[in-house]
Amino acid sequence: MSNQSSELKPPLPPFTEETAIQKIRMAEDAWNSRDPDKIVLVYTENTRWRNRNEFPVGREHVHALLTCKWQKELDYRLIKKL
Repeated sequence: MSNQSSELKPPLPPFTEETAIQKIRMAEDAWNSRDPDKIVLVYTENTRWRNRNEFPVGREHVHALLTCKWQKELDYRLIKKL
């Protein structure tokens, strides 16, 4: 797992409809990259998740969950809408 610090990327709030859609597409693209190193950086160090019956806490646990998830879910694709 990467040790890079997280950083906010434009567009930032307050959002217009156009920038909100842009931000949604950026999140969609990140998730669909299936790159846990990249994805965990947008969450806080002590992030708390729920994934079905799993409750990982912290980036390392989320990273492990995503790595395992995407080894099984080969056709995984996230679609977000405004």
